[in-house]
Amino acid sequence: MQRKNNILTKHSRNKSHRNAMAMIMAIIVIVIIATIMALSIALTSQTVKRTNNLYLYEQASLLAKSATEYALLRIAQDGPCTHTNDLNFVQDNIYDINISVQYIYTAGVCALNQYATVTTAEQNGSILIDVAVSVTNTNISTEPIRYFRRSIQKL
Repeated sequence: MQRKNNILTKHSRNKSHRNAMAMIMAIIVIVIIATIMALSIALTSQTVKRTNNLYLYEQASLLAKSATEYALLRIAQDGPCTHTNDLNFVQDNIYDINISVQYIYTAGVCALNQYATVTTAEQNGSILIDVAVSVTNTNISTEPIRYFRRSIQKL
């Protein structure tokens, strides 16, 4: 009498079933890890771009403050009513700085670029300075970065 061994055949089917489940689990783990890595790379690239834009914006705000002081210095050196919009310059081929100057005097004192006419001597001799700083180099930032500052200074 020949004996049939069914245990071996059942055992081999369970083993292949286990191998298939292990393969499916490995594929699922690889897909999850790949998704997490793709998200982390996308987040890192956005963080670098935001950091760069924030740096350029802060630099533009500091340049606007310095440009205001520069305009006051030039007006103090050359005298009032001598400058209108000739204080524009480019910084490091990155920033374009435009300074617009308008004067506030009593009537007839400054006819060059007078913003307003005042009547009292206490209000006489003020200046309105508009400074616009923008990033002109498109290799540094793909988004337009512009900072505008308006200030009124007493001469």
